[in-house]
Amino acid sequence: MIKKIILIFSIVIFPLVAFANISKDDENKLINCTGIYYAYSMIPQGQLELDKIVYSVAAKKFLNSYLIENNVNEEKLNKELLKIVDELYGKPYNGNSVKKCDEFVYKIVPNSKDEILKIVNSGIY
Repeated sequence: MIKKIILIFSIVIFPLVAFANISKDDENKLINCTGIYYAYSMIPQGQLELDKIVYSVAAKKFLNSYLIENNVNEEKLNKELLKIVDELYGKPYNGNSVKKCDEFVYKIVPNSKDEILKIVNSGIY
């Protein structure tokens, strides 16, 4: 009897936990970080080290896909990203904001650090 209860419980609850969407607050923070990475990916190489540009491109690419896979409307995402890029365009690279985003993304998105590094190391941005 207990085995049946546990089995039923795991069949009903596990899918809800496994496919739970991110919270609105986390979604907004991830969108903001994606915008920061996007803006810094467009800084010319002469003004920023190539490895930081490549990392920004990879992080933006990964998060963009992650957010869309987690039911963020692509049109809304693009509008929000452009607002952030417009706000940051022409401003110098801020290592502290990137570090805070890295820490947040690594904490919230499972395997994000490894996935971003895979994109960086692939040479396909």
